[in-house]
Amino acid sequence: MKLSREVKTGILVLLGILAVIFGFSYLKSSSVFDDSSKFHAVYDNVVGLQTGTQVSINGLVVGNVIRIKFKDSRFRSVVTFSINKGHQFSQNSIAEIYDTGIIGGKGIQIVPVFDGAPMAKSGDTLNSNMKPGITDLVQEKLTPLQLKVEGAVSNADSLLMNVNDVLDVRTRMELRESIAGLNTLVTSFQVTANAMNQVLANNKGDLEQSLKNINTITENFSKLSAELSDADLGGTLTKLKGTITDLNGLLAQIEQGEGSLGKLAKDEALYTNLASASRELDLLLQDFRLNPKRYVNVSVFGKKQKEYELPENDPADNK
Repeated sequence: MKLSREVKTGILVLLGILAVIFGFSYLKSSSVFDDSSKFHAVYDNVVGLQTGTQVSINGLVVGNVIRIKFKDSRFRSVVTFSINKGHQFSQNSIAEIYDTGIIGGKGIQIVPVFDGAPMAKSGDTLNSNMKPGITDLVQEKLTPLQLKVEGAVSNADSLLMNVNDVLDVRTRMELRESIAGLNTLVTSFQVTANAMNQVLANNKGDLEQSLKNINTITENFSKLSAELSDADLGGTLTKLKGTITDLNGLLAQIEQGEGSLGKLAKDEALYTNLASASRELDLLLQDFRLNPKRYVNVSVFGKKQKEYELPENDPADNK
């Protein structure tokens, strides 16, 4: 059965609406038929973590961050993220925020724990942790060393003041040389720190430009997401539902033999009559072509017309 123009138009409209819905869900980093598990984790500070950030297990991406919001008046943050179906781990596993790159990108990695505890299920809140980044590790290593050097210099200075009257000139000179060596060491550390600051200062413009570009991209996606959210998708889906209902009703009427289309589809007598009429018309045209004298008899100069005689094997008699 051929589809009418209205039915084709309805199908095209339906396909267009489905394409818009799938595109909107893609921009929101979620799927319409998403069956992944959702988990939560609470952090005192998310240190720049953003929605859409990837979630991994042992380096393999298995999900992404869905939502970040404050939990209470202490401004602790609740991070909601999804894990693809098929990945199981203990409910005592840890959701850890870590650095994904040198410039400070953040991500979440699941540290799985297999301790015999029940497996985590969708909706559970996992234990949280913050993994130190490269900057934190450098500061952690250099700060104790700096404190030790400063303490050594201070103690050496006090020692010199206490034993200045006891030691001889030669010993005092050696101690002064030792102190000078310590001062040189501290100066070297200071030069190194200044060099690091200079490197950061020289590349400050590039780093700021990179951060601005990232912020611009994020703002553009936020605006696009807001515009799509403001669109009346609910009303459009309601109209689509009504159109589908009307189309189902029309097809049901045709199936029951109601209306012109239903009678054409269901009335066998009408089909038989049309077939018979078509056959008789075909025979009439064939007979007219083979025996034109039966229908047209022209007399020239008043000549008496001959009576028409039926030919043998008349096709009109083969019914």
